[in-house]
Amino acid sequence: MADKSLLIIDDDEELTALLSEYLTPQGYRLTIAHDGNSGLQLATGAGHFDLILLDVMLPGIDGFEVLKRLRRTHLTPVLMLTAKGDDFDRIFGLELGADDYLPKPFNPRELSARVKAIVRRLEFLPTSSAQQPIRVDGLLLDPAIQQVTYKEQVIELTGTEFAMLHLLMANQGRLVSKNDLSEKVLGRKLSAFDRSIDMHVSNLRRKLQGVCPQERIKTLRGAGYMLLEVRS
Repeated sequence: MADKSLLIIDDDEELTALLSEYLTPQGYRLTIAHDGNSGLQLATGAGHFDLILLDVMLPGIDGFEVLKRLRRTHLTPVLMLTAKGDDFDRIFGLELGADDYLPKPFNPRELSARVKAIVRRLEFLPTSSAQQPIRVDGLLLDPAIQQVTYKEQVIELTGTEFAMLHLLMANQGRLVSKNDLSEKVLGRKLSAFDRSIDMHVSNLRRKLQGVCPQERIKTLRGAGYMLLEVRS
């Protein structure tokens, strides 16, 4: 694995020092910010980050506001660090465009697994030029450049949303279970009461509906999702 650049935005200096000791030997280059304002400045500045670890509770502007402002201009993957058992933090972060979340306190090995899952997806996409673009009616997904268009109009998606749409389009007209989506897109098994997949699908559906006149993603309650083919 080539070195990946991670930005950690968390005011817990003891935790960030621990993460630095744990992640640096694994080949990650870390940049650390201890407040929301400086973290946002780094995240939207000239430097490139492959992944941002973002705490919710921060001095200055909180993690939600950081993510909200970041998503106006950047699609950098974000792993939210949320309060244990706080469903609101998790759901709201996903609604704002976070790629995944991890409740505090967490085992560093679990964090490493989440980071690796996102990084693997990032490494896969640029090498996917051999894959052919997928077209469903006017909806076109091109894996080589990680771009989705509808009748030549670009649809801005996060990396997680792109991977999810890729899987749905590759299985157009067939059910894709929530567990398959979780394992193949998020890199982890779906756990009980985990609404991550539902929230990502909701965000994806909203973005598609912004340009596509017909409903594209059908919910099969309790089972999963299916991409519909709708003739224009």
